[in-house]
Amino acid sequence: MNGRMKNKEMKRMNNKNSKIQEKKVFGIPWNAFIFGFVSFLNDFSSELTIRALPLFLKNVLNTKTSIIGLIEGVADSTATILKIFSGYLSDKLNQRKWLVTLGYGLSAISKPLLYFANNWVFVLIIRFLDRVGKGIRTSPRDALIANTTKKEELGKAFGFNRAMDPAGAILALLVGSAVIYFSSKNAIKLTDHLFKILVLISIFPVFIALFLIVAFTVDVKNGSSSTNKVNLSLKGFDKRFKLYLLTIAIFTLGNSSDAFLILQAQNRGLSILEIFLMLAAFNFITTISAYPAGLLSDRIKRQHLIIAGWIVYALIYLGFGLATETYQIVILYILYGLYYGLTEGVEKALVADLVEPEKRGTAYGLYNGAVGIFAFPASLIAGFLWQYISPSAPFIFGAVLAILASIMLLKVVNMKSDN
Repeated sequence: MNGRMKNKEMKRMNNKNSKIQEKKVFGIPWNAFIFGFVSFLNDFSSELTIRALPLFLKNVLNTKTSIIGLIEGVADSTATILKIFSGYLSDKLNQRKWLVTLGYGLSAISKPLLYFANNWVFVLIIRFLDRVGKGIRTSPRDALIANTTKKEELGKAFGFNRAMDPAGAILALLVGSAVIYFSSKNAIKLTDHLFKILVLISIFPVFIALFLIVAFTVDVKNGSSSTNKVNLSLKGFDKRFKLYLLTIAIFTLGNSSDAFLILQAQNRGLSILEIFLMLAAFNFITTISAYPAGLLSDRIKRQHLIIAGWIVYALIYLGFGLATETYQIVILYILYGLYYGLTEGVEKALVADLVEPEKRGTAYGLYNGAVGIFAFPASLIAGFLWQYISPSAPFIFGAVLAILASIMLLKVVNMKSDN
């Protein structure tokens, strides 16, 4: 009797999930569409504050680059280590939406506190709290998108989500540029007053994003009694997924925070206004390339696009290490958006390809964990290479590891599945 009831419930959930997968807006799966606009609003808020934060630390608080590397490393690692546990928890409980809501809520509350920042320790604490929120929400959100999307549309779903992220950044940077232009258009260094204005503008979009999640996203449960198979380890995962994680880890070790790219741009003579406009152009390239890359990845092997993006990354980083002129930095940073467009959404779609639906939360947690665990030493190493060798050293180091990771990922392309 219990077995028949359980099978009936499983069938009901499978039917519900199938209906959700069929629900679309302009051809985009429902949850992917809603989370696209959540990403748009959240990135609008983040871009006004987080992108300006290394300049605030350097120009206003006179913080050393090694400390900036420490802050960025702690922030990134905190987020990603928590992504491991939140992804696992979402699989174990077979629930995801409340974790996503909690994560976005914590970030929404912490961002306004940057208005009161007056030393690097306070900034570190705020960044820690914000990244705790990101760590809680990201893996369950990715699993929620994947589990409400048909397999043949995963690239489209994650590509749209990734494209909306920099679209919000473009609007934020244009707004920020307007603020800078009318207050201090020729400023070479960021001021405390200007940073506080940017923080105030950034507050409201994150709360609108939170409302969209609560009101419109749809949670789903896996239509199988398979939560007993979920465990926080690599046991039971396909060997291709394990090699993929190792490759991601190698690449991430050379992928230090973009804060160093911004500092390099300022070192080469760009004003604050010019940096904001450059970042807007960079995000435009990411936006127009991410969705087509996602669609293309549904038709060819996703690994090939990732490798292409990593090669672009290596060339851009090598260029940053060797560039001496302002115009070179601007061109390189704008083209850097192509790396993001080709890889970020496609990398997440590949995770969904390599694992079973009931383990995707854990898989995204492990994927994000591979990024986060190595993000801390990546930024820390970059900070020390910059301070004690030369500002070019972190970029050359990153380029070498990107090439190595690209060679390793070729093995994933040709490897046969365990299943």
